[in-house]
Amino acid sequence: MSPVTAGVLQLLALIAALALAYRPLGDYMARVYSSEKHYKPEKWIYKAIGANPTAEMRWPAYLRAVLAFSAVSVLFLYLLQRVQGSLPGSLGFVSIDPDQAFNTAASFVANTNWQSYYGEQAMGHVVQTGGLAVQNFVSAAVGMAVAVALVRGFARSRTGELGNFWSDLVRGTVRILLPISVIGAIVLVACGVIQNFAGIHEVGQFMGGSQQWNGGAVASQEVIKELGTNGGGYFNANSAHPFENPTPFSNLFEIFLILAIPLALTRTFGRMVGNLRQGYAILATMGIIWLGFTALMMWTEFAHHGPAFDISGGAMEGKETRFGIGGSSIFAVATTLTSTGAVNSFHSSYTGFGGGIAMLGMQLGEIAPGGVGSGLYGMLVMAIIAVFIAGLMVGRTPEYLGKKIGTREIKLAACYILVTPALVLCFTAAAMALPTPADSMTNAGAHGFSEILYAYTSGANNNGSAFAGLNADTQWFNSTIGIAMLLGRFLPMVFVLALAGSLAEQKPVPETAGTLRTDKPLYAGLLVGTIVIITGLTYFPALALGPLAEGLAS
Repeated sequence: MSPVTAGVLQLLALIAALALAYRPLGDYMARVYSSEKHYKPEKWIYKAIGANPTAEMRWPAYLRAVLAFSAVSVLFLYLLQRVQGSLPGSLGFVSIDPDQAFNTAASFVANTNWQSYYGEQAMGHVVQTGGLAVQNFVSAAVGMAVAVALVRGFARSRTGELGNFWSDLVRGTVRILLPISVIGAIVLVACGVIQNFAGIHEVGQFMGGSQQWNGGAVASQEVIKELGTNGGGYFNANSAHPFENPTPFSNLFEIFLILAIPLALTRTFGRMVGNLRQGYAILATMGIIWLGFTALMMWTEFAHHGPAFDISGGAMEGKETRFGIGGSSIFAVATTLTSTGAVNSFHSSYTGFGGGIAMLGMQLGEIAPGGVGSGLYGMLVMAIIAVFIAGLMVGRTPEYLGKKIGTREIKLAACYILVTPALVLCFTAAAMALPTPADSMTNAGAHGFSEILYAYTSGANNNGSAFAGLNADTQWFNSTIGIAMLLGRFLPMVFVLALAGSLAEQKPVPETAGTLRTDKPLYAGLLVGTIVIITGLTYFPALALGPLAEGLAS
């Protein structure tokens, strides 16, 4: 079987698995967030934190709860790392330096999981399991809660109430993420992923020296890192490490975990607003972009030239032979079009255009299908922008799901789409202008610029993957990328929740013959075009200096 055929078959198998999971998972999540019942373990949690799960919140209260919970999480994770050297199960590792502890705490709470450290050489069992893995669950649940609040904004009328954050947070964790993670961890263990609390041990002699390996609760952390679109690796090699991703089947299963919830949330959206076709339109938009990016990535990496490329069947540099170009390309697109950031190959060694495709996927806003929760609310904001553009073209007041898109709504949507590009481009410009940050680049020229552009794109978009050629463990990058991650995560949430509150207060507008049908293929095409054009106009000059210049020169 040729490598191309193998890659196409893997893609078809993945699509079939996602199609089978789409309806039951989407309907189940809709029932979870619409239910008025509270299970006994959930009541224990509410009692422990002093929350009333039945109290409805307007958007300012919902936002305060999100920010307060996240601030406490950052502080807890920072302190846990700072005292690691005194904790049992630290494997002899010292406490983490302040700048790196801040970066890591910001990273995992912001659902980014950017890592400027070697996991197996820095973090002990307590920090990995009691700190990082916990944040993998709750940071994902926060994103889902904000997405559901926006959906309620569309579904409700004449009220500013968006639900209860604490209830949404606990239900997302206990009823959705935790059960799937238990099942997924069992599957990964069966595939060969390790799950233990072993210490550091020598495994043999290699080239005159010994090699040391860590044990760890890897399967349980691996499954939620993918399912919650988190991305941080237990080991530095991330999902290229055989302890995290040992076989082609485990590789395909992990890609499935990355995409399952973000795609199924479109059906949850359709179910909660009472119009499944609206969910299908959003799903179609996500699917078109995802399939297009996957096809382009596989084409650029399979388009080999020269004897070495002919022998290997494509650009195999930086890729695992057990996954090949097909499995690596599908994983790379899945992880950069979501906010996952896990990698099973090194994006820095992709072709110039291949690296650019990975970068562009993040710059779209990671909305196809995007992160858990963040992908849905990001796509809905873009849907509002598309409706507004359509309204300008026909001279009609724009409407979406029976809600008028007025001045307030479009200002909030515009602020949402401007925040992340401003963070990416300003921090990249500062890093290139100052003398010290540029010293961290492994490569010069266009590829070196791409390393820094990719780092801030990944941080501000809460992705977490890296080009793997940048030394980011410096005070400058730890601090600035940490700030970019926090602002890139929580500033957009401010605008999303304000938008949700504004929509919930409106009176529904009856549909007329002049209403734009947002559940039709024409609108899906308009939405795809809006996303591509806005992103292209924003990032094209920067991309031209980096991956485009490198690709044209090769």
